[in-house]
Amino acid sequence: MFVDEALQRGAGALLVPRALPKAKVPQCVVPDVRWAYARVCQCIAGEPSRRLKLVGVTGTNGKTTVSWLLRSILQAMGLSTGLLGTIEYDDGGYTQQAELTTPGPRALSTWLASMVSRGTTHATMELSSHALDQDRAAGVELEAAVITNITQDHFDYHGDAASYMSAKSRILGMCRSTGCVVWNAEDQSVSKLVDAANGLGRQVSFAIAAEADVRAEIVSESAEGTRFVVRPSGGQALKMVTPLVGRHNILNILAAMIVAEHLGADRDSIVAGIARLGSIPGRMEAVRCGQPFDVFVDYAHTDDALRRALVELQGVTKGRVICVFGAGGDRDRSKRPLLGAAAATADVCIVTSDNPRSEDPRRILAEVSSGVEDAGGQPLVEEDRRVAIDRALSLARAGDCVLVAGKGHETHQTVGGRRLRFDDREVVRAALSRHPWQSRKAEKQ
Repeated sequence: MFVDEALQRGAGALLVPRALPKAKVPQCVVPDVRWAYARVCQCIAGEPSRRLKLVGVTGTNGKTTVSWLLRSILQAMGLSTGLLGTIEYDDGGYTQQAELTTPGPRALSTWLASMVSRGTTHATMELSSHALDQDRAAGVELEAAVITNITQDHFDYHGDAASYMSAKSRILGMCRSTGCVVWNAEDQSVSKLVDAANGLGRQVSFAIAAEADVRAEIVSESAEGTRFVVRPSGGQALKMVTPLVGRHNILNILAAMIVAEHLGADRDSIVAGIARLGSIPGRMEAVRCGQPFDVFVDYAHTDDALRRALVELQGVTKGRVICVFGAGGDRDRSKRPLLGAAAATADVCIVTSDNPRSEDPRRILAEVSSGVEDAGGQPLVEEDRRVAIDRALSLARAGDCVLVAGKGHETHQTVGGRRLRFDDREVVRAALSRHPWQSRKAEKQ
């Protein structure tokens, strides 16, 4: 069917897994069409990755943050730096909103070629498990490969943990022999993956609470940022400060630092690049409108990421932590009770819609809520996400913290066949503008 349509549209040749006698055009028969197509795209584009210092980042969580941190450091060095990831595609001069975390083969080769033609010398790109499994980046050469962590995600696509890990492991085969593999020593799955790989080049591990080549010690943390010390093995300790909140972001910073040093960054550029990155869209992004409590919008959409975010916010919050979250429809249903159990650690837990897509939102809410209840929590349930956010903000008092989790940087919500404008940050700001926080404060005084 697809071949007939392609020929009708004027295809002059076919890339196929087996010869098609009825197709009267030249045919290239290959054992793996996806891999071959990606290679063809890179070849036509002039093998752009070979002319870039390109860094690949994979992991369940942290890909975007590591990529943005690394770009900030390289820019602090005065280097023209591109980025391809979940939020945006940037060739070093032109930026557009991303469609996929990792572009398809043709788009990927086009963006990399655009970087080369623009004079961009360095780039970082996120490699999703889908992209690695589908060989979207086949033939791309990496100067460094980063593995942040591996926890349950996308089992609706991969099927099980073994297949998911297998997909993630493909990034190791993309790294040049002279390149550097940077990995999280606190994550046992990552450690096993790296240990099982053969023929890797330079390897550098990072951690806070485990033995590693590069470690960090948190000195102080608050809702405004974190002070910490980096201790390289056999090197001089480095005092640092970041506006980013949370222990997980210190791990992300370590990963970016190691790669930056591999690419020739000096310490001053590293410190400056990290300090000047105030926030990353939808990644523990603070929303401040003069209210007497903190509000953060975060992309956390796995149980591990949500639990970690809540624990870290509880560590820097004097009052209660109120969590608004949901689970996506038409995705791995086994994640839903796990997300609920993670959210049960919040002082107040409000279950709402994420992107229900074609599913009945009420079924999703019930499956998530069961996880909260099984973990000993008492969820508040509100299907309408806008109302749920407003309810959370109405409950908040001075010293509390509200976490709106799951959608992060996303600007739309998919309900049924409709794609509706919905940005958690905009909704929070609009809701805060309707509440007389200053008047309430004056009344208490």
